[in-house]
Amino acid sequence: MLAYGGGWLDRAAALRGDAEWLAGRLADPVSVVLPLWRDRCLVDAAGPVRLTGDHASRVRSAAEETVFLGVDGDVAVFAADLSALGERAAVELAAATRAVDVRTLVGRLDPAGAAVQAYARGLLLWHRQQRYCGACGARAVAGGGGHLRTCGGGECGRLWFPRIEPAVIVLVEAPGRAGRCLLARHAGAAEGAWSTLAGFVEVGESLEDAVRRELAEEAGVTVTDVVYQGSQAWPFPAGLMAGFRAVAVSEEVRVDGVELLEARWFSRAELRARVAAGRSLGRVDSIDHQLLGDWLAEA
Repeated sequence: MLAYGGGWLDRAAALRGDAEWLAGRLADPVSVVLPLWRDRCLVDAAGPVRLTGDHASRVRSAAEETVFLGVDGDVAVFAADLSALGERAAVELAAATRAVDVRTLVGRLDPAGAAVQAYARGLLLWHRQQRYCGACGARAVAGGGGHLRTCGGGECGRLWFPRIEPAVIVLVEAPGRAGRCLLARHAGAAEGAWSTLAGFVEVGESLEDAVRRELAEEAGVTVTDVVYQGSQAWPFPAGLMAGFRAVAVSEEVRVDGVELLEARWFSRAELRARVAAGRSLGRVDSIDHQLLGDWLAEA
């Protein structure tokens, strides 16, 4: 299971619009509140803080926004945004020890646990970025348990929903039986930091079209046999990564010098040597790690 996938919550979409039910769950002392501060999880020695009872109520009272995430069995789970406080005040209020990026918790949390924290992070970030109507500029009001905002501008009344930003990430194989794959060093990456190629999907484009365009634009590579491999939630801030395999028409590479600084073909032996030397194959919490691992396991 990839990180940020397989969350254990029932998102209970049918209950989000039931204001009476939500109010009852917020008042229920067994309901759980996950506090976050400026997109960071508030943690103690055991991991992400989970608050109940009076402590949860105090945190909600100080929160800019509280959103309904779903139910875990019979227990409602909410996330509360303490971003209006200073970091020390937020940590102390939540009885935490520090605020950390959810990506640093990968390895300590199982994929489903990371998924819930990332879900909370992404939804609260969206609320901070969608405070006003994008059509008329009026203040937008949260509703639906935190899963929509409504323009408060009288005649406008437009509804705004959290948006997903789809992206593709691709393992490109050399043509024929060369047994090599293409990796690139992206702008801003450290020397020797190689990864698969990726990019955002544009309007009016299929996922497969995006694969072909991104590789042509950034690496000067034409590909065929574009095959879907799987997807991963990537809420940083709102991504959905779709993983693909593709085969290059030729081994010619011409990087754009903007998105990519360099790109070259790697054999399986070279990648195994990197692993043996302690170098990671991409981010350990990213789908490119799995794409590369699966490719290495084939021979």
